[in-house]
Amino acid sequence: MSLVRLNIKGISYSQTQNGAYALILNEVDGDRKLPIVIGAFEAQSIAIALEKEIRPPRPLTHDLFKNFADRFDIVVKQVIIHKLVDGVFYSSLICERDKIEEIIDARTSDAIALALRFQAPIFTYKNILDKAGIYLKVNPKKEDEEQDSILVDDLIAEEIETATAEQQSYKDKSLEELHSLLEEAVNNEDYEKAAKIRDEISKR
Repeated sequence: MSLVRLNIKGISYSQTQNGAYALILNEVDGDRKLPIVIGAFEAQSIAIALEKEIRPPRPLTHDLFKNFADRFDIVVKQVIIHKLVDGVFYSSLICERDKIEEIIDARTSDAIALALRFQAPIFTYKNILDKAGIYLKVNPKKEDEEQDSILVDDLIAEEIETATAEQQSYKDKSLEELHSLLEEAVNNEDYEKAAKIRDEISKR
């Protein structure tokens, strides 16, 4: 399976899950976005790592991990989002010490917070991006102007919330209803919607 490199597009407050945030990852050589729901603490930690000027008075948990790893010559080489099960992303930290490589299981939000601190690249597999990646219609000029912004544009956030809400609504449907919706989407030539319904049917 081929790996696809991702970078961080931004963080948006999730309107569908109280107290949660959507972390938006963008494929480096493409237009797809990968939205991942994370907690408020992890969102804060990622935001602080993105904003180089912000220095908390005491080390956050991820800063402590980085200090600990530095002290014992452990380096996080890369992060791989390797699995997606029922909407939950699973990640691995690829670490190295004394030229010996180790793979450590981690929550995706923690893995990305650490990747930022180690300046390590973030990857996922192509099949995960094919399954969960979404296309967002964004004004290219506006996107260039706001490249350094941590919070994503409201329009992007709204489209992500819509896509997430759609996926959640499909989970509540029976297989018979899903097949009916799939046929309707194909007839209307709404192939993006059809792909999401097909993915939900495949999961069953």
